[in-house]
Amino acid sequence: MSIRLPDFTRATVLVAGDVMLDRYWFGLTSRISPEAPVPVVRINREEARPGGGANVALNVSSLGARTHLLGVVGRDDSAQQLASRCEALGVQPHFVLSEQSPTITKLRVLSRNQQLIRLDFEEIQGERVSFDRLDLLERYMPLLEACGVVVLSDYGKGTLFDVADLIGFARDRGRPVLIDPKGTDWRPYRGATLLTPNLSELEAVVGSCRDEADLVQRAERLREDLQLQALLVTRSERGVSLIAAGQPPLHLPSHAREVYDVTGAGDTVIATLAAALAAGSTLEDACRLGNQAAGIVVGKLGTATVSREELEQSLNPGAGSGVLDEDALLLAVQRARAAGQRIVMTNGVFDVLHVGHLRYLQAARELGDLLIVAVNDDDSVRRLKGPSRPLNAVPERMEMLAGLRCVDYVTAFGEDTPARLIGRVLPDLLVKGGDYRPEQIAGYEAVTANGGEVRVLDFHDGYSTTGLIEKARG
Repeated sequence: MSIRLPDFTRATVLVAGDVMLDRYWFGLTSRISPEAPVPVVRINREEARPGGGANVALNVSSLGARTHLLGVVGRDDSAQQLASRCEALGVQPHFVLSEQSPTITKLRVLSRNQQLIRLDFEEIQGERVSFDRLDLLERYMPLLEACGVVVLSDYGKGTLFDVADLIGFARDRGRPVLIDPKGTDWRPYRGATLLTPNLSELEAVVGSCRDEADLVQRAERLREDLQLQALLVTRSERGVSLIAAGQPPLHLPSHAREVYDVTGAGDTVIATLAAALAAGSTLEDACRLGNQAAGIVVGKLGTATVSREELEQSLNPGAGSGVLDEDALLLAVQRARAAGQRIVMTNGVFDVLHVGHLRYLQAARELGDLLIVAVNDDDSVRRLKGPSRPLNAVPERMEMLAGLRCVDYVTAFGEDTPARLIGRVLPDLLVKGGDYRPEQIAGYEAVTANGGEVRVLDFHDGYSTTGLIEKARG
């Protein structure tokens, strides 16, 4: 079934709930500590990303929707980092200060893309609410009037202590309320529009589901008991199931190409649902988009977002939507950088793709979260290679590159070198294959002056476009 992306810029979404800061320490480990049987990690990079409800808000905003975020933070540096990260991506934070509790922070230590440990810094509110509940409600009401859909992001940290009131106020104003539920007592969520539990969370409430039919029966009974319009159950590699009032159950298969990290996948599903509904999609189409977005985000490291461009490319893999003009590329880079992604960039002619190219690009992609390939246009190739080149015109070369799983975005440049384009993108890591010295690579000065790195990758012996052409000519 073909799905059209709605105009997300028409949508306004309010995300209210538990917000947190996700911190990442990256490093190499090559030995075991003499003090205990644990690896020693030499930290060489740090990142901070909005998490919890803030990650939901970033997922909404990354699709192009106007986004407001309401939550509770401490009076500390983590709160300032969280606010600045949100604002950088166009999310408007509305934070209530807690004088007694710190901003919830989760620190993850990773080596070679494997998480070794997670450290949590938090004080769960519980029954002793340590923030001004009236202040939260007073901020909620005008934001409710300005939005089309409400997401209540519950991580069980205490911000949604008055969740029943928040649902009631939204229903009185005709605003759909979406909730990713926590715990086993879902009675406070009564009257919400839609809940998005995963299968284990649902089974903790309704009991073990023997098969799909049993799942539907138990979910439908729960839906009626809680007076919900629908339940969307995420089922990992088995996709999602929508159980909605007045329509047959809808089971959608997973679209994940490769599961790398499930952190935040539920955030992506509910955020995409909310943005799509606020932009005018039907519930069924919104669920299809949410399922598609989940398949993208599980292939990324840590809490991550999905852009409109990635979603469009996933829906239409043959349409070459990973091919962007320069302005669209810069917008995609801005969103990726605000989400804390490490951007890798390379360039070349890529006239006849061969396995050497593939191995090189795969190695480049492994060095970051997003790989951009800049391609010489046809006139530029003729100036560099002679009038008989290229064999393949730039649209075909770009489409082939965009079809590789390791390549995120492809763009063209017309100059003899990509120095100007690289100076606009300013990747975190610029790579080039060959026997260059880093300072000889076009873009070196701009990237290093911006704090980035330039690295030379090895070519794979025995593969070259020129050699293939000469061999074909006999």
